Amino acid sequence: MTADQDHMRRAIALARTNLGNTGTNPAVGCVIVADGAVVGEGATQPGGRPHAEEQALDQAGAAATGASAYVTLEPCGERSNGTASCSLRLAQAGVSRVVIACRDPSTFAAGRGVARLRAVGVAVELGLLEAEATGLYADYEPPKA
Repeated sequence: MTADQDHMRRAIALARTNLGNTGTNPAVGCVIVADGAVVGEGATQPGGRPHAEEQALDQAGAAATGASAYVTLEPCGERSNGTASCSLRLAQAGVSRVVIACRDPSTFAAGRGVARLRAVGVAVELGLLEAEATGLYADYEPPKA
């Protein structure tokens, strides 16, 4: 097993902690790793806010610069409430790599998060442990435009 797999499995475990309690939002887990050490973790909270990435970034602080983020679902590219999206926050924090288990079919993500990250030079990897993470989203019904 690789370190990437270990970190994604931790993100999946975090997402499971609030599975079924995040309202219309999916349960997401996020782990931020800098120089081999976990510097931030988060899980979408009951009711759907805050998002996992927001919590992990807040916890990581300046250590997020140059770090890798492991996220169970594609970070949102836009927010329904107009605040900064998770992909924007990851980019602004200086994360250098984002590893994503599953794509998000939501109109607020659906490739937008990945595109935003790549546009500013963040390396994005898709599909790590996708089969393990997919079950988290079996009952998720993404919003339609």
